Amino acid sequence: MEIEDIKKFALSMDGNIFFNHSIKNLNWFNIGGKTKIFFKPNSLKSLIDYLKLYALRGKIFVLGNGSNILFNDNTYQGTIIKLGKNFSNISLLNEETIIAGAAVSQKKLSEFAKDKNISGLEFMSCIPGSIGGGIRMNSGCFNNEFKDALISIQLIDFKGIVKSIPAKKINFKYRSIELPQDLIFLSATFKGNLKSSLEINKIMKEMIKKKEIAQPTKIKTSGSTFKNPINQTEKKVWELIRSSVPKETIFGDATISKKHANFFVNRKNAHSSDMKSLINFVVAKVEEKTGVKLELEIVVVE
Repeated sequence: MEIEDIKKFALSMDGNIFFNHSIKNLNWFNIGGKTKIFFKPNSLKSLIDYLKLYALRGKIFVLGNGSNILFNDNTYQGTIIKLGKNFSNISLLNEETIIAGAAVSQKKLSEFAKDKNISGLEFMSCIPGSIGGGIRMNSGCFNNEFKDALISIQLIDFKGIVKSIPAKKINFKYRSIELPQDLIFLSATFKGNLKSSLEINKIMKEMIKKKEIAQPTKIKTSGSTFKNPINQTEKKVWELIRSSVPKETIFGDATISKKHANFFVNRKNAHSSDMKSLINFVVAKVEEKTGVKLELEIVVVE
């Protein structure tokens, strides 16, 4: 992949470009090698200019907070894009409607909504990802999902063309959304309902407390590894794993959290191959014991 013109572009654009950049510290697993190009645009113009210059000469992966990503230990043969400061704005459109940049964290959006007396986004206080990642995953918890509050998405395709799509024209599924992969979400519009910030804060605290009791924190993990198999069994995925896989299963430094069986952990210096071996082992054991074929919720980037 020729990059001399991209090196020249890097000297004048608004943002940062790094070459052969380590991606290990860009994800919660703390696993990964390098990427040929790491691009962090600070403005829509620099993003458009880069996409038109890059012209799909290699792969593109858009990275949010890295909370559900498993990178390969090899070099990513393309560009990893992480949106910069100008994609982190939040503003009120009216008293019940919020526009948030795709780089905003879901926790920050939930706090903003609380401060503006807007209910309906409390569930985001429990999700560590960005707004962009939340859209792509149709993230959710406690019986709430992005689709319940989303009004529209502003985005750009890999050719540099900006578009807007109303949520009612999108097919949302459990932890997925039917939109092409060659899209970068720029911002989103959400609508809630008015409620006192005290009531909203109470709901958020209860949700956060439940999450902290059930799920591991302050370790190298990437959230729920698998989707709950809602069409195959009434059991949660952690129950299937716990009943099918030995508790002390370890591949290298990759293991299963003792607190929540659907959270896989990098104990120290796990490789992507260790984590993939653990994933494949669990999938095989669960299917062998229960007949249920597990589906990944985390995103594996090759």
